[in-house]
Amino acid sequence: MIHFENTLDFARKMDAQDPLAAFRKEFLFPLHLGHECLYFCGNSLGLQPRAAKAALEHELKRWETLGVEGHFLGDLPWTHFHKALAPASAHVVGANEAEVIVMNTLTVNLHLLMVSFYRPTAQRFKIIMEAGAFPSDQYAIASQVQWHGFDPAEAIVEVSPRPSEDLLRAEDILAIIEKEGPQTALVLFGGLNYFTGQVYDLEAIAAAAHAQGSAVGFDLAHAAGNIPLKLHDWGVDFAVWCTYKYMNSGPGALGGAFVHEKHIHNSDLPRLTGWWGHDEGRRFLMEKNFQPIPSAAGWQMSNPPILAMAPMKASHALFLEAGMDRLRAKSLQLTGYLEFLIDDINQAQARFEILTPRDPQQRGAQLSIITGPEGKALFDYLAQNGVICDWRENNLPSASVEKVGVIRLAPAPLYNSFEDVWQVAELMRKFEG
Repeated sequence: MIHFENTLDFARKMDAQDPLAAFRKEFLFPLHLGHECLYFCGNSLGLQPRAAKAALEHELKRWETLGVEGHFLGDLPWTHFHKALAPASAHVVGANEAEVIVMNTLTVNLHLLMVSFYRPTAQRFKIIMEAGAFPSDQYAIASQVQWHGFDPAEAIVEVSPRPSEDLLRAEDILAIIEKEGPQTALVLFGGLNYFTGQVYDLEAIAAAAHAQGSAVGFDLAHAAGNIPLKLHDWGVDFAVWCTYKYMNSGPGALGGAFVHEKHIHNSDLPRLTGWWGHDEGRRFLMEKNFQPIPSAAGWQMSNPPILAMAPMKASHALFLEAGMDRLRAKSLQLTGYLEFLIDDINQAQARFEILTPRDPQQRGAQLSIITGPEGKALFDYLAQNGVICDWRENNLPSASVEKVGVIRLAPAPLYNSFEDVWQVAELMRKFEG
């Protein structure tokens, strides 16, 4: 166990011993007054990999020199480009390569996979989800329920924290799945709550849902590239994620999707279909009668945007090189150090309340900090001193006048350092309001 110290020398000692320290040089930091900013916003948009520009320029050159033949010629023909992203995608979410595909964006993928896995009947029509899920999930789920002719007020079951509590209890999630199970068609949870930073026990949720005969899917927007995942081993039916947060693939980058291998050979599973999901060997025969590729790629609809995928190839390669186990180990230390420093500030005067769970296994690379009435002023002060982080108005069930907002700080292990963490905490200590 590491005994943290609130000194710059200690932070620099930790960086000197960090086996992943060299990855920091693989990223470009925005500048503040000529110096690299303190970037703690990987939970919203990850930094640009240095290799992204060259990867994009390489494909632009292939377009220039090959034209349409770039689909079939060169080092990585465009018709197969999406396959180059499968190894890293599979590694990040704990899947077989055949179970993952990079396509579309997160909410589009959520809709497409709900077509396949939300199959309501008069007896089974409910969807169980977390209260306070990211709004796009709430909108998508409500629209799917309405599309099938059900009332969201009746069909959507939200699991909320207990009165006066901010976090969900694992036993409450499982109890509601058991209670509502006979009428539940789908259990659909986020992997990590964007606001609180709480990680849910996805393995237990999947097992409980399947025990009730329900399908189970996860939105991993804030989990992919952040926490260890084992979608295949957990038997999850489907999952979706974005790649522009911890996976550093660029603003609005393509999303990822997972379909468990137990489903990928089921050509009778309902889905919305398109040309690029059709049998590769017969795709250019221009036939009728769709025959899906027997993998997650069978859910593709259109040929992928290569110029959007090129930077992703650069970002995904870093995850294979670093490895999720090593990234998680460093993440636990970085986030733990930030927690220690905030607690140290509070020793003199209780100023900041950490909303995110104290248990390291129930959080990722994020601490959500309830700041009190001066929270927005603190956020502005940090920004003026070169810190890029995130401010959210408080939407917790227990919100009060004192809990007006949350600052989210996300120390990403691929590029953040222990010195970064010490510096941001030191600025918070010096803040006078």
